[in-house]
Amino acid sequence: MAEQLTGLAGDRALLGRTSTAERVSDILRSRIAEGYFPPGTRLSEDSIGGALGVSRNTLRESFRLLTHERLLVHELNRGVFVRVLTAEDVEDIYRTRSLVECAVVRGLGEPPYRLGGLAEAVEAGRRSAGEGDWKGVGTANIHFHRELVALAGSERTDELMRSVFAELRLAFHVVDDPRRLHEPYIAKNAELLKTLENGEREEAAHMLAVYLDNSLERVVEVYLRRVGDDA
Repeated sequence: MAEQLTGLAGDRALLGRTSTAERVSDILRSRIAEGYFPPGTRLSEDSIGGALGVSRNTLRESFRLLTHERLLVHELNRGVFVRVLTAEDVEDIYRTRSLVECAVVRGLGEPPYRLGGLAEAVEAGRRSAGEGDWKGVGTANIHFHRELVALAGSERTDELMRSVFAELRLAFHVVDDPRRLHEPYIAKNAELLKTLENGEREEAAHMLAVYLDNSLERVVEVYLRRVGDDA
């Protein structure tokens, strides 16, 4: 916990003079997504509030917001914990992803599309793989899908999926073999990008639907192997 809090203290400058519960929530959401606070971790009000230099009331409001986003859970007389997902949670996350991401692709309109963000995410995944950084590959994969959703040009959709992708990272953080989980998506993302570059919107939507179905099976398989019947 000491290392995590040291890094968190460095985020204090992000708060500026307009410290708000929403900004604290943004910081904690990012840190949870990055794995600084793994699933099951108890979050100490005193330690985190001290690291960020915010009041207890502000921090509690941030915890409330993140609990609403399903990233945290409050346990009576025990405190606030980073949520541990169930297999059913993972399945629901993928249902949401399939509904939103496939709809975004089908609704793109006529090409060409602004695919620079997708291309950068594909290259980031390849670089991380070359360095043996498989968690980095997972991060690049999430960025790819965030950029895909951003093609809709909808702030509401971006906000919705930001929470969904943050929840998904909770599952990724308990997987004991990130290479096996993330490596296949390097080629799959490149193939999907190429299809969109060719302007083949319907084909890309079909590919994405199959991609997400296969991804769900893979994630649930490794997730159950790691957390067992408790999931």
